[in-house]
Amino acid sequence: MEASALEAAAAALTILLEPSRLAVLGAGVLVGLTIGVIPGLGGIVGLALLLPFTFEMDAYSAFAFLIGMGSVTTTSDTVPAVLFGVPGTTGSAATILDGHPLAKAGQAGRAFGAAYTASLLGGIAGAALLAVSIPILRPVILYLGSPELLAICIFGLSMVAVLSGKAPLKGMVAAGLGLVVAMVGSDPQTGTMRWTFDTLYLWDGLPLVPVTLGLFALPELADLAIGRRSIGGGVRADTRSGQLAGIRDALTHWWLVLRCSWLGAALGAVPGLGSAVIDWLAYGHALKTEKNTEGFGKGDIRGVIASESSNNAKEGGSLVPTIAFGVPGSASMAILLGAFMMHGLVPGPRMLTDNLEITYSIVWSIALANVLGAGLCLAFSNQLARVASIRIGLLLPVVLAIIFVGAFQGSRQWGDLYVLLGFGVFGWIMKQQGWPRPPLILGVVLGEIVERYLFISVGRYDWAWMTRPLVILFITLAVLGLVGPLLRNFRVAMTQGQGLRIVRPRLTSSAVFTSFIIAALLVCIRMLVEWNFEARIVPLAVTSVALLCAVLSLANELFLQPATRASQASSGPRGAPTDPPAASVAAQDNPRTVLSRAVEFFAWCGGYLVVAKLIGMLAAMFLFVTLCVRFWGREPLGRALLLATGVTAFSLLLFDQLLVIPWPQNTLGGAFPALQPYLK
Repeated sequence: MEASALEAAAAALTILLEPSRLAVLGAGVLVGLTIGVIPGLGGIVGLALLLPFTFEMDAYSAFAFLIGMGSVTTTSDTVPAVLFGVPGTTGSAATILDGHPLAKAGQAGRAFGAAYTASLLGGIAGAALLAVSIPILRPVILYLGSPELLAICIFGLSMVAVLSGKAPLKGMVAAGLGLVVAMVGSDPQTGTMRWTFDTLYLWDGLPLVPVTLGLFALPELADLAIGRRSIGGGVRADTRSGQLAGIRDALTHWWLVLRCSWLGAALGAVPGLGSAVIDWLAYGHALKTEKNTEGFGKGDIRGVIASESSNNAKEGGSLVPTIAFGVPGSASMAILLGAFMMHGLVPGPRMLTDNLEITYSIVWSIALANVLGAGLCLAFSNQLARVASIRIGLLLPVVLAIIFVGAFQGSRQWGDLYVLLGFGVFGWIMKQQGWPRPPLILGVVLGEIVERYLFISVGRYDWAWMTRPLVILFITLAVLGLVGPLLRNFRVAMTQGQGLRIVRPRLTSSAVFTSFIIAALLVCIRMLVEWNFEARIVPLAVTSVALLCAVLSLANELFLQPATRASQASSGPRGAPTDPPAASVAAQDNPRTVLSRAVEFFAWCGGYLVVAKLIGMLAAMFLFVTLCVRFWGREPLGRALLLATGVTAFSLLLFDQLLVIPWPQNTLGGAFPALQPYLK
């Protein structure tokens, strides 16, 4: 490692060890541990929840907060996986195979001890991979110019194929919609207002925070609301006795821990592979390489160790392409890219030169978060287990109230809350209809970067930039990444003798939703034809490709034989991550019940906005939590008032007194100015 890199690493550690930043890191770890034990909330939702609260932080504190949270969700997700057989996140699915049988046999503590120790060692291995990669990548990335960086961004967008799981066409459409969202507002080159609908709020574009919260947080909470059950179902278990035996198991099988950790870190660096695959690959590796594997799947501690050591290691690995090239290593890294942009940081050469200390602070944050997270889990595993048993009627209103305040941090206008609710409804429908959401947020994050690099490349090199060797390489890889899954699906269908048989059209809810997307894209195209040529060329290309993919997807849904579509679905990209459902029983309920409960959930959200507009956000928070807990959660009035008072007091202290948020004007306060100091 170069001397400058060592100096930067030492400086970053010194900065991170300041008490205030350690406290921020610890707060992120606590939030991450809590989120990890609630199935359906995971790292993506956690990043979306915490992103708005980093506005007022410096870059070191902001990334300590976010990385601290993201690094430990796959540590505490072991709790529901072992005790209840429900994965806290997709990364703990393989842990269930041996962890839950161990809990049934009265060895939950042993499973937790082994899992937490393996997670700790795996997280440190992931941080080590990131640290080792930095000095290797620095001389390489310094040779990259704007054309190469543009080609890498295009390659990053091609990751929609692997981020889309079983629906590559829908993933391309979703990415196109994300790019359209990124282009809303004033065109940076010509000043043309694009898709603003003469609304002042849209002049600066749609803020990332409410869009992200709407797409990822509200749909998961809606599914938890539809399920209307606590995850644990009242199960109580002693998770402490036997922990020392589990720690000894992990240290005894240190070679397995090391192998699976480096496997998880290396696979995490492959963009788009995701945690839904990595823990299964590590589990399969252990099954094939270990001796006497007859007990795997029946309560073998080595199965727990293999899964848990890999899923924590992937975080460090996925940061390698994210920081060095701006290509997200996973769906959660796409959201983290937004955090870089919010703090004026552009992933790429400057992160490995001018901002090297910030990069190394991220490495240290991963390592420290894993140490702190594993220690807290070992000490407070019983308390974490109880979080998973909290009734949804108590948990949901509190989380929703915080989400509304967080969404308001987008641009601190009422429009942020409308965007939150709108994208929440849209994201829930996408999830129900099998549309992947990560490609959409990837398009939102990379849209601005792609336009900037394209403008610089064309302005400096004209169109000769397309002939540069690395540009040709990355664009070729992008085309192969996009077209490959489609050709593979077609080939599988043909080899199975099914062909492309046309049948009578079948009108399904998914086809109706796709038709709505097509209509929206046509409206966008109709509006952009009136813009200046320079302002419409990129949006026209994006919307045209998205429209073509949407039409092909609709034709696939309407006319292709169901068996053919099923075979295509099952033959998606090998190991592609899917958009996991929340841990609710929504899928088991009657569709009418699901729809009515979803309408009720979003009606509560809309009601909060109406009341907040009238009397202010904090006053509406107290009323919302009280009524929601009392009537929706069917809890006693005294408990509802106590919880509402606690949440409102906490929000008043944090957001009003410490963060000094400028609350929006409300109707009642505007009519009676004397009341305004009491209505926030």
